[in-house]
Amino acid sequence: MKKLLLIDANSIIHRSFHAIPPFTTPDGKPSGAIYGIASILLKLWREDRPDYAAALFDRPEPTFREEKYAAYKAQRPPAPDELIQQIVEAHKLFEAFGIKTFEKPTFEADDLIATLAEKFKIKKDDADAARDGGENDLQVVILTGDRDTLQLVEDDHVVVQTFNKGVSDTTIYNEKAVFEKYGIMPAQMVDWKALVGDPSDNIKGVPGVGPKTALELLQKFGSVEELFAHVGDDEKIAKRIGPYRAEAELSRELVVLERNVPIGIPPLEALAPHNDIRIIEEYFITMGFATLLKRIYEEKAPKPKPKKEGPKNIQKPLF
Repeated sequence: MKKLLLIDANSIIHRSFHAIPPFTTPDGKPSGAIYGIASILLKLWREDRPDYAAALFDRPEPTFREEKYAAYKAQRPPAPDELIQQIVEAHKLFEAFGIKTFEKPTFEADDLIATLAEKFKIKKDDADAARDGGENDLQVVILTGDRDTLQLVEDDHVVVQTFNKGVSDTTIYNEKAVFEKYGIMPAQMVDWKALVGDPSDNIKGVPGVGPKTALELLQKFGSVEELFAHVGDDEKIAKRIGPYRAEAELSRELVVLERNVPIGIPPLEALAPHNDIRIIEEYFITMGFATLLKRIYEEKAPKPKPKKEGPKNIQKPLF
C-alpha cells in the first residue's frame, strides 16, 4: 500500500520541545524542538519513507470550540517565546523535506488532519473505488503526540502512530489495536471522552464518570445519543447520568473533529515530497545539526565490499 503521512505538527513540536535539550543554532536561535522533529523525519525517511506527506498546524487565533465553550483549553499557560519561534521555524523544516504545510484560522491541526484523511481514505464499502482523487491502495498514517485522532481510525486504511516515550518509541493503532487498548471502537472514542472528559483540553465530561463506567455504558448503549434515549429505563443510571445530558452533549461537540475544513486540498500527487537530499543537507548545515548531517553522510557513503579471499597457500606434504 502507498502511504500518506499526516503530521500533527504542533503536537510533535511540543513533545520535542520538552524531550530535547535546549539546543541553539549557530546564530543563537532556539532549535531543540526543530532538531527533534528533524530526527523523527530523517528516521522515517530512512526506514519507511511515505509516498505523500502533509504537516498540519494550529493557529494562534481563538478556535470555533472556544466560541462554544470559553473555558476550552483555558487552563494551559501561554507558550514560551522559545517554543513559538520554533513553531514558526518548523514550516521551513517541513519545506526542506518537501512536505506541504496547512493551517486555517479558527480550526485546529486535528481538524485539518480529519479533513485530509476524509478526502483521501479508502471507502469501507467500496475499497476498489478511488475517492476524490485518492487511491485504492492508500494507507493514511497520522503521526501525532496525543490520541485525539483515534476517532479517525478505520481498519488498516487510516491508522494513528503515536509516541509512548520521548520521540523515538511509537505505537501504531489500527481498529484492532484501539479496541484492545480501550474496549471500544474508534468511532466511539468521542462518546467515551464525552462521558469521561479530557483534562488536557479542560473538557469536563459527566461528573463522577470515569473510564471504567464510561466503558460499561458504551458497551451497553453504544453511544451517548442512545444512552440518553434510554436513560429512563434504568433508575440508577437515570439518577446518576440523567441530570448531565447537556454537559455530555457539549463535551461530545468539543471532541468531534471537523472533517470538512475549507483549506483547498490539492490532488494527492501534489503531496509527494521531493527526493533531493541536498536541500535537507543545506538546511541542517544552516541549523548546525552536525549529528543529523553525519547520519545523512553515513547513509550516502558506499558500503565497503567484502574482500574476496584468494586461494589459500597450502603447503603440500613432502612425504
